[in-house]
Order: sequence, then C-alpha cells, then structure tokens
Amino acid sequence: MPILVTLIVLSLGVYLFYKIKSVRTKMPMEKKWISGKSSIALGAFVSLFGVNQLFLFHTTTTYIISAVFIFVGVFSIWGGYKMYKFYLPHAIEEAANQKG
Repeated sequence: MPILVTLIVLSLGVYLFYKIKSVRTKMPMEKKWISGKSSIALGAFVSLFGVNQLFLFHTTTTYIISAVFIFVGVFSIWGGYKMYKFYLPHAIEEAANQKG
C-alpha cells in the first residue's frame, strides 16, 4: 500500500518537525502546545505502521502486534489532542503577554 507508506513517512516528518520546533522554543506553554502536536503526529505514525503491517503479513503474531501498535497510536493521538486543546489558550495568552 503506497498510500500508507506515504502517510507513514509524512507523519514521521511532521513529528520530527514539531519535536525540533518544541526544543527550539523558549516559552513553556508554547513548548507544551507544540509537544501536543508532535504527540499527535507520533501517534499517527505508530497507528499507520500497525495498519500497514496488517496488509503485509497474515499471521496471528502480526495481528496481535499490529493491534498493540494501533491501540498505543490511537491513545497517543487522543492524549496529544487533549494536550493541544488544553495548552492552546495558555500559549495564546503567553504570546500576547510576550508582545506587550
């Protein structure tokens, strides 16, 4: 599935982008907000990797491992989304205070 491989590589690239951006920022709330976005991208990477393995191999072990990957990825996406939504207003407020 070339579409899945493209999405896997894209989500890994987005994760690396946001992780580097998170390390480079100095503001703590913005750092946590960006970390939430990187967590979403990492969860997408892990989930898509698990789905891709389902198409490549058809053994019981693969199904179990893929289910674990998908489960962990979905919870990482969920946790990252909650972190993103929680820290967004704080990051906006922090940016407004930084300017003024």
